[in-house]
Amino acid sequence: MKDKVLILNQDFSAIAVCSIYKAFLLVYLDKAEMVTKSEIESLRTVSTTFPVPSVIRLQRYVHVPYHGIALSRHNIMRRDNYTCQYCGNARNLTLDHLLPRSRGGETNWLNLVTACSRCNTRKGDRTPEEAGLKLLRKPIRPSLQYFLKMQLTPANQDWGMYLGVKE
Repeated sequence: MKDKVLILNQDFSAIAVCSIYKAFLLVYLDKAEMVTKSEIESLRTVSTTFPVPSVIRLQRYVHVPYHGIALSRHNIMRRDNYTCQYCGNARNLTLDHLLPRSRGGETNWLNLVTACSRCNTRKGDRTPEEAGLKLLRKPIRPSLQYFLKMQLTPANQDWGMYLGVKE
């Protein structure tokens, strides 16, 4: 059971994703209620079968201070789907500054992309245009909703309505 469960605040806003076991524990302890259950799986004990939650809602409103998504190597690669943004390769990945730091480029969401070592070496101390490289996708500053939407799979399509995904 590697599936994840979407956690909603009391106002039905998505705040996190957790394991099935943690979600079941929250429901069992009456700290959350099951909004939707998985039709595929169930949790079994010796004498009882329990439905597996897919979406749960907390019983109390939790104030979650928003500090934004941390700028980290992992989150940049996650945003770029672990592929080179120049050639689409998924091996030997590094980070690349679109405007090189030596030329005044900053380390921020809009100036960093995932690149394979070959493309990064080819680009060198130039901009992608100067090196004759074209970006597959323009870099964006991701939000929590963006990362939660990335975890949508056919098994948890019922999350869509809580994440603002149109069907």
